[in-house]
Amino acid sequence: MARFIFITGGVVSSLGKGLMAASLAALLQARGYRVRIRKFDPYLNVDPGTMSPYQHGEVYVTDDGAETDLDLGHYERFTGVSARQSDNVTSGRIYQTIIQKERRGDYLGATVQVIPHVTDAIKEFALADTDDLDFVLCEIGGTVGDIESLPFIEAIRQLRNELEPDRTVSVHVTLVPYISAAGELKTKPTQHSVRELTSLGIQPEVLLCRCEHPLPDTERAKIAAFCNVRKEAVIPALDADSIYAVPMQYHGEGLDDEVLRAFGIRDAEEPDLSRWYDILDRYNNPEGEVTIGVVGKYVGLQDAYKSLHEALVHGGMANRVKVNIKWIDAEVFENEEELGAKLEPMHAVLVPGGFGERGSEGKIGSVKFAREHKVPFFGICLGMQMACIEGARNIAGIAGASTTEFGETDEPVVGLITEWMSKEGLEKRAADGDMGGTMRLGAYDARLSANSHVASIYEKEEISERHRHRYEVNSNYIAPLEQGGLIFTGMSPDGALPEIVERPDHPWFVGVQFHPELKSKPFDPHPLFASFIKAAVDQSRLV
Repeated sequence: MARFIFITGGVVSSLGKGLMAASLAALLQARGYRVRIRKFDPYLNVDPGTMSPYQHGEVYVTDDGAETDLDLGHYERFTGVSARQSDNVTSGRIYQTIIQKERRGDYLGATVQVIPHVTDAIKEFALADTDDLDFVLCEIGGTVGDIESLPFIEAIRQLRNELEPDRTVSVHVTLVPYISAAGELKTKPTQHSVRELTSLGIQPEVLLCRCEHPLPDTERAKIAAFCNVRKEAVIPALDADSIYAVPMQYHGEGLDDEVLRAFGIRDAEEPDLSRWYDILDRYNNPEGEVTIGVVGKYVGLQDAYKSLHEALVHGGMANRVKVNIKWIDAEVFENEEELGAKLEPMHAVLVPGGFGERGSEGKIGSVKFAREHKVPFFGICLGMQMACIEGARNIAGIAGASTTEFGETDEPVVGLITEWMSKEGLEKRAADGDMGGTMRLGAYDARLSANSHVASIYEKEEISERHRHRYEVNSNYIAPLEQGGLIFTGMSPDGALPEIVERPDHPWFVGVQFHPELKSKPFDPHPLFASFIKAAVDQSRLV
């Protein structure tokens, strides 16, 4: 029977609840427990799929096609447990479901209210599909005291009353700020945050206190006294050099021991942390370094490329090198000379996914630079499409090559995909349809050409990767592109949709329509990123 850990945050946002949840889950998993992590988001969007990356960071896509919060990426990277649609819910999705039921008459004329209807829906989400688990960690987005999160707080209060006393634990993440003028850490914000949570009916058993300076024993005792918890359950959480050091750091402070103690579990196995020792050894003791130029349009917020950043780090771990990432604004450097000067010091170039025309010429110029200078190139989603447009314009002689995503064009090398085969059957989309949830989303199979570069990287000829896109390379242009040396070495199983391109005459030139970064993990780096970083290492030895 699953036990539930409810994780809330107080004082300020961006304290790292998602990373804390992922780290705690990894520690419990290292003790042999089966875990799953869920995220409750209070905003009214049905999902983050239509939100700007500058608003919400990247959209993390699951195998079953859910567009979810980026914290689910942390969850997967730390535990290896594949996230799914049922692991992320928003206020918008809850209300949408309730209103649809009301319109159908499912409530039999009852007045539909936040309590019990909204809170019941939240509880159903928390409890669903948990029979085969030991622990379910539920992270509540936002900050305690926000009006948006009140229904979620009320729902977990009810669950704590409805389930057996030893089946729920509350962990509250707070900030203990350092006031430099006074030279002191201040515990009052934590006290007020816990008081706010307690006033809503939830007494936390464990406090995780984010702080920039060590938390003295006297201050831990003070927090414990005012917040009604054991002193040992006040866990200091200082900034770490790497997110992959966090599980070990929290274990050293006793987080997992205190959570298990709160459940009354005193006989748990000691965790096997060998996986994390190896990860930290590879991260902290590189045998070289490489510099990767990432040419994108959302470089002002690195969370917009969170999974990509981590996948590059994982590729570095696989090769025991430090990866220095240089974020290059594709819009600023659309002049070829300026762009060339920026890219010249790079050991490899990566053009990631994105939407819209802004910065496209900079991305195309980056592809051209990498192709002409024999610099390892990796194009992901839109990056692959830009590689095809560059090849069409500069080698195949199709000067007007473009994509219908940017407007009408006489040479649609890339166009809107209106239908494709999924596991559920034929999927159809219209140009004027809804934006949300209408892309080609989730895991799809692809077949690789025998003896191709990518087949040697994957060491197999059939793969499954996650997609998130609305446009595809037009198969009518495959012949002229291949005549120009851009070979289509991966296709959908029915042969209709291009999935991978590569240049056999180039040291490392690969474009993929999917998002391999979503499946990379520190203990299991994605083969494409491991190979890409190895190519960058080889390039570094030539310069």
